[in-house]
Amino acid sequence: MVKFSAYSLMISSFTPFHSIILKNPRRFSRNIPFNHSTKSRVASYYQNVELHTEDMMGASRYLPPLFSVAPMMEWTDNHYRTLARLISKHGWLYTEMLAAETIVYQQGNLDKFLGYSPEQHPVVLQIGGSKLENLAKATELANAYNYDEINFNCGCPSPKVAGHGCFGVRLMLDPKFVGEAMSVIAANTNVPVSVKCRIGVDDHDSYNELCDFIYKVSSLSPTRHFIIHSRKALLNGISPADNRRIPPLKYEFYYALLRDFPDLTFTINGGINSVVEANAALREGAHGVMVGRAAYHYPWQTLGHVDTAIYGAPSSGITRREILQRYQEYGDSVLGKDGNNRPNIREVAKPLLNLFYSEPGNGLWKRKADSAFMHCKTMKSFFEETLVAIPDSVLDAPIAGGVPSGREDLFANVHDLLPPQYHAREEEALYA
Repeated sequence: MVKFSAYSLMISSFTPFHSIILKNPRRFSRNIPFNHSTKSRVASYYQNVELHTEDMMGASRYLPPLFSVAPMMEWTDNHYRTLARLISKHGWLYTEMLAAETIVYQQGNLDKFLGYSPEQHPVVLQIGGSKLENLAKATELANAYNYDEINFNCGCPSPKVAGHGCFGVRLMLDPKFVGEAMSVIAANTNVPVSVKCRIGVDDHDSYNELCDFIYKVSSLSPTRHFIIHSRKALLNGISPADNRRIPPLKYEFYYALLRDFPDLTFTINGGINSVVEANAALREGAHGVMVGRAAYHYPWQTLGHVDTAIYGAPSSGITRREILQRYQEYGDSVLGKDGNNRPNIREVAKPLLNLFYSEPGNGLWKRKADSAFMHCKTMKSFFEETLVAIPDSVLDAPIAGGVPSGREDLFANVHDLLPPQYHAREEEALYA
């Protein structure tokens, strides 16, 4: 039987992605009751943000990125972002990194790479590249899609990107170019721009070298927001997965940046796996927190608490049954839209496979899903075949139930570990 049968729910249906080129995207209302702590966080964030007047007008339509989901290749695609937005209305979402060259060379097929539903706002486009002309053109082409920010990737350690591609984290070794690139990107868009980077590369891992990078990029461009992955990257001999595990986390570098660059805005990233830990970072003064794999592997347990625990919004009370009903409408609207049966059921359903993590029936649900991928042609038939594995008590449990877990003391004593204060050597830093 269909688990949605006899379940009445008034929802606004998704507009199929293939029919959209976003010109007038819907904006989420900010007229929501928030507690005093959240009001203080929002006010503090906007005090730290220095934007052009037109940029502030766009950014202020949403609550600030106190919480964001990291850009992750092959993970934070349209399908995942659709699910994430159904769970959290206020967390900021990022696309997968798109190479500027891909955008430029696919001008006749941009909807496939840049199109998305207006329900996803606020959403940030992350681009990568090492050629100024392509970065300029890619940014210009992306304007029609009304992303809320353009982020430049200076943190990816993948050999395909930082090695053969000569961009990603390798660009941290050339801050003058990054400053030029950010100026070019900013000149071709009217939304805020930002940089995502690590705290260092190989042996270039001192706090002063990180500060030189931040100082040069912010001095040579309008960049006022940096997302800091609090590990350095090792370019030779280890995998991207090991680069997320082996280099030690140095949160003290992040908090020292807040001290030494009070006119800039910094988001902390790396090793933060729950809203409890995100709140711990915010309590210590972080402007914003970015979470990666935990938001993908445990979407209900992580994103399900963002609106209430981070932003102080009242719980929506939405259930996983309701979310899947809406996702069914979305999924059936996009199946096969790219031709050659792409995206297929497996691709559209992929983000859902973690929705019942640690719940009764999760193992059986995944086994049924594996079987259904072989023959189901619609999301409706996929759910008919698989959701019988999940108890009604799980499907109908409201969001943000229970107490989230995490390390309350993740940032304990971090301010006692700060490196000595940075003093910019202006000419040397800018022109070296």
